[in-house]
Amino acid sequence: MARRAVLALLALGLIQAVHPGAAMAAGRPLFRQASLDTEKASADTRRLAAWVVATGDNQGLPFLIVDKVAARVFAFNGAGLLGGTAPVLLGAQPGDDMVPGLADRPLSRIGPSERVTPAGRFVAAPGANLAGKDILWIDYDAAISLHPVVVGPPSERRGQRLASPTALDNRISFGCINVPPAFYDLVVRGLFAATTGVVYILPETRSLEVVFFPAAIPTVPGR
Repeated sequence: MARRAVLALLALGLIQAVHPGAAMAAGRPLFRQASLDTEKASADTRRLAAWVVATGDNQGLPFLIVDKVAARVFAFNGAGLLGGTAPVLLGAQPGDDMVPGLADRPLSRIGPSERVTPAGRFVAAPGANLAGKDILWIDYDAAISLHPVVVGPPSERRGQRLASPTALDNRISFGCINVPPAFYDLVVRGLFAATTGVVYILPETRSLEVVFFPAAIPTVPGR
């Protein structure tokens, strides 16, 4: 993507990128921690990020945290340094569990109530879809991936939904996670170019305690 277009998206707040050099220049030490001090992240996002780094649950791999309620993704390198954040589009139906067997059906046979982005911990890997486009496979067997936003029918207004200031209109996909193209190119592709990683998708009908091994997740002081 052209540098001018990327800078424009950064200026609009549609994507945000954090570079280690910028953190050093600002006097922020690069400790092994998931630093969200300057970001508008939910309490659950902060709690999970702190737990991932404190326990090493990501095993030194890059990781993403997808907050479905806020319709936002946070990307971290293997040491827990925030690499960027962006809005996302999600499955049209709120929920945390997919209906079994959906991956074996054509999209035309997946009903509106079945279009769910599942919650949980997933080992993700870069790959390609049937059209040969780069994507990040979150759950290959369930055909759930993270990828640049697709154009879709004009009535879906996917680009406008991503750019809107509210998360209320970000439910439109069949379950996959759509992100701004610049965020995918600048952040996701860089983090997952030559490695697998972990994607944590926060629940919206259950609690962190049920989905992500509760006893270990600390409460972040002051959050």
